[in-house]
Amino acid sequence: MDATNPIPLETAPAPLEMRPRRGFSLFWRTFFFLALLLFGSIVAWLQTFRALESEPRAVQSAQQLASLVNLSRAALRYSDSIARVSLIKTLADEEQVRITQREPTDKFEAFESDELGERIAEKLKARLGAGTVVASTVNGQKGLWVGFSIEGDSYWLLTDASKVGPSRSSTWVIWLITAAALSLAGAAFIARLINRPLKDLSFAASRMRDGDFDASRLDEKVATSEIREVNIGFNRMAEQLSKIEQDRVIMLAGISHDLRTPLARLRLETEMSVADLDAREHMAADIAQLDAIIDKFLDYARPEPPRLEPVSLNAVIGAAVYAVADYEDMRVTVNIPENMDILADQVELSRVISNLLENARRYGKSPETGIALVDITARSRDQWVLIKVRDHGRGVAPEILPKLTGPFFRGDAARTAATGAGLGLAIVEKTIQRMGGMFSLANTSSGGLAAHIKLRRS
Repeated sequence: MDATNPIPLETAPAPLEMRPRRGFSLFWRTFFFLALLLFGSIVAWLQTFRALESEPRAVQSAQQLASLVNLSRAALRYSDSIARVSLIKTLADEEQVRITQREPTDKFEAFESDELGERIAEKLKARLGAGTVVASTVNGQKGLWVGFSIEGDSYWLLTDASKVGPSRSSTWVIWLITAAALSLAGAAFIARLINRPLKDLSFAASRMRDGDFDASRLDEKVATSEIREVNIGFNRMAEQLSKIEQDRVIMLAGISHDLRTPLARLRLETEMSVADLDAREHMAADIAQLDAIIDKFLDYARPEPPRLEPVSLNAVIGAAVYAVADYEDMRVTVNIPENMDILADQVELSRVISNLLENARRYGKSPETGIALVDITARSRDQWVLIKVRDHGRGVAPEILPKLTGPFFRGDAARTAATGAGLGLAIVEKTIQRMGGMFSLANTSSGGLAAHIKLRRS
């Protein structure tokens, strides 16, 4: 075993990182759609209200202005020159209405800047006469200007334009913000109400996938009939799967247990009865292989969930490598940072590393030397630890690669002769998933097969 200066590896564990990009969750999609619908309704209501308010406001504003102009015209017409000056001053001080002489050189801009202005100007001309002028600016001074005549003399009447414009009260803003806030709160409540059963179903499915059938039970007394039927159906399915899993475990354990006794007798009889040393060794090897296959069955059928705790990756890999250090047909190179701890079950993780090393020894020998050269590396990324166990053998055909982790599948056609039960990699993948990690296999660019493991940091 050589633990210094390992051969450079392709350290990027692409199979573990190539996960589909996550988009918006169902909650946010529902929330955005409901919020958009409610905002659209508010805007439509506001536009409808403004449209219905525009015509009455234009008529009312025109009537008020026309009455103001007529009153001012009558007061000016029947007052003498001294009283007229006093009247103009009183209107300016108390009513904020200014009356000035209109000159031919005055420059003005029409008040018809929007639909409401056009309607007000139109109705004012209809009430006061065709010669009436309605302007928004006269000689650069803004306001609501109405031009009228008294016995041949032209005047401007200036008043505040806000009196006839649309309502600009802050009450509208407050109500609009309140409506928007209530709409968002309602959208969030409805989205959560819709999303909650699906979230519970997703959690239960994930627990059932990990073999925890007791934690995957859903509420069968919810108020909604459709969700209640789904929950009942899911619970019945989980119960059936749990029963099937228990029967499978009992069957495998029973078969394995029942086979152990005759195998032990065969081993004893072989040692005592077979005189030919070579035949006795071959028979003992066959019995040992059958015993190892039974162990694989028991490992695969193990139902207990692993107990996760901080585990020293250096210690686990060091112990696994030490166990194969005396093999003449195997060389292991290790490159792991010091003091790297992960969340795992130490016994299960040791079994995983041992299985991968044994798999590399059986199937990953270099064609030139007949020796299994194995490289083990690890590095941390965010909250994860990425472990790579790579051999320098022939690799496997790409079409066989996804099938290697299936139970009882062996890629003999692509690799060397196999003598196992085809459960080693299936046990590895199942164990890693039960510990909350990910497992993947990939061919390396320079030859050989690489096993990628992703586990949480401690």
